Amino acid sequence: MDHFELRGGILHAEDVPLPVIAEAVGTPVYVYSTATLQRHARVFREALAGAGDVHCAFAVKANPNLAVLRVLAREGFGADVVSGGELARALAAGIAAKDIVFSGVGKSRDELALGLETGIGQFNLELEEEGVVLAELAAARGMRAPAVLRVNPDVDAGTHAKISTGKAENKFGLPIDQARAIFDRLAPLPGLDLRGVAVHIGSQLLRLDPLEKAFARVGELIAELRAASHSISHVDLGGGLGVPYRPGEAPPSPAEFGAMVARVARNWGVTLMFEPGRVIAANAGVLLTRVLWVKPGVTHPWVVVDAAMNDLARVALYDAYHDIAAVRPCGERFVANVAGPVCESSDVFANAREIDRVRRDDLIVLRSAGAYGATMASTYNSRPLVPEVLVSGERFDVVAGRITAETIMAAETVPDWLT
Repeated sequence: MDHFELRGGILHAEDVPLPVIAEAVGTPVYVYSTATLQRHARVFREALAGAGDVHCAFAVKANPNLAVLRVLAREGFGADVVSGGELARALAAGIAAKDIVFSGVGKSRDELALGLETGIGQFNLELEEEGVVLAELAAARGMRAPAVLRVNPDVDAGTHAKISTGKAENKFGLPIDQARAIFDRLAPLPGLDLRGVAVHIGSQLLRLDPLEKAFARVGELIAELRAASHSISHVDLGGGLGVPYRPGEAPPSPAEFGAMVARVARNWGVTLMFEPGRVIAANAGVLLTRVLWVKPGVTHPWVVVDAAMNDLARVALYDAYHDIAAVRPCGERFVANVAGPVCESSDVFANAREIDRVRRDDLIVLRSAGAYGATMASTYNSRPLVPEVLVSGERFDVVAGRITAETIMAAETVPDWLT
């Protein structure tokens, strides 16, 4: 459920008509619903109530906007970060350092040191050498770094190849059959508190069986490590639950996921950690855009909008689907292509899609754009960086301004030898 609904023939974000936001802020613009973020956060936490001691850390990469993070911090969520910049954002949003998990396959020495000096709650190690370096950095500071070892269970998540992370050929984690030997070598290091394992097999998962298979292998590894006298107190089960982008799509619910976790992990006796991102934020946001032209086409007309692939890259990156709806639907439908103005053939949001009939200057939305939307935006073609708006009831505020080409150029310089 989200809070983007038609009222009186006009699409609203909570109690705010979207044309009001378009008039005040311009288009394109991301619009987020506070009520939807809150509801999704609560549903996810409640779904895991039967799984024992649980820690939920929002995957900041999904939507790093400070206001969004503040909403989730107030719901009791920590943060899963993959860079020093995301760590700084999480702290600025009011998330306690102890509730921050530092993931990522390429953490630099400076980022490891930053995590230590900040006092974060956990490092998710991706390779043995990273554990050695982290231990050295921690020991030099008189500290022991809390860490888990991310394993790769070689399970096909059944998702798009570009968001699959748990197969043997993926760059993430360590082969699960090497975990015991690496644990044996890392655990004794004086600067390291190696306390468990982590797993994350991919994103936008539409079935639970790949997750259950991966978690079962983790359970076997826990037993093996404990038999070797290693103390296992924390297990990070990642994220990856899918959301319904397409009409009729029915991914597993958080309740179904929680029931599976409670069943598989019932005898582990650990703190279970989760890193939800998309399932919290995706359907809490839309990309609001205006129709520039309806251009005749050979087969279908082209609806050219002022949003483009630089604003929402998911479609161009991996053929993602976003539902498209008119803000003021006229009751008629037609089949059209929907594209942006960027000079790339891949700047297309839909091909031969039946949508609400629209005309020049009409407003439309691309739904389910609250995750992996603005966070992946760029200024390609010297276009402004897309702004973001947060709605709460009848109120709305710009929570990230439109960054213009002039502002970006102001940070550039021409060397003296060219003047």
